[in-house]
Amino acid sequence: MDLLGKLFGMISGPKKDEKSTRGETSRYMPPPETPTDEKFLLNFKENGGKFLYCADQNEVNSTFSEILRENNWKGKEAWCIDGSLKDEMADFGLEFSTRPDADFCVLRCEYLVGNTGAVLLSSNQIGEKKLHDLPGDFVIFAKTSQLIETLSEGLRGIKARSQELPSNITTIKNFEAGSENEGHFMRYGSTSKNLYLLLLEDL
Repeated sequence: MDLLGKLFGMISGPKKDEKSTRGETSRYMPPPETPTDEKFLLNFKENGGKFLYCADQNEVNSTFSEILRENNWKGKEAWCIDGSLKDEMADFGLEFSTRPDADFCVLRCEYLVGNTGAVLLSSNQIGEKKLHDLPGDFVIFAKTSQLIETLSEGLRGIKARSQELPSNITTIKNFEAGSENEGHFMRYGSTSKNLYLLLLEDL
């Protein structure tokens, strides 16, 4: 999967030969289905998320370092319960904590849901915490192999790995501060987070 190539293609628009081919398609044919990765990217950005594609682990590290610098988070307290992720982040000079007043969250996720642009989390990443109990800024590390079409597909995937669902499962799909208070009925009762997604190509 060349997600970066697809992203640039979406920005620059279709080529001339693609336009002519589309024009020749029968009007009775159903419209082509948007691939899951493109669908997620469009919905995620529409929800206000900050998407950062990384071709390899070195790019993940340099991008994460830039995020820390941009937000003045170096040496600050990061909320995290994932031991292996803490080990990977050991060289970034962060203090790790499970205090609710930590400066920001660093975590992985279960899946990225294409049809809503949401990030699926469970107790594997956030324990028994509710989203509103966690800091307002999130940095999430994910891989392209975690892209799925629907939430139900994600729930099936979690259950297949552990034979039972974790006790705490939730999604984040609002990534703009205050968006839950703007009167949009689809966002009623939800919790918004300022969220950076570092997506590593692994397919």
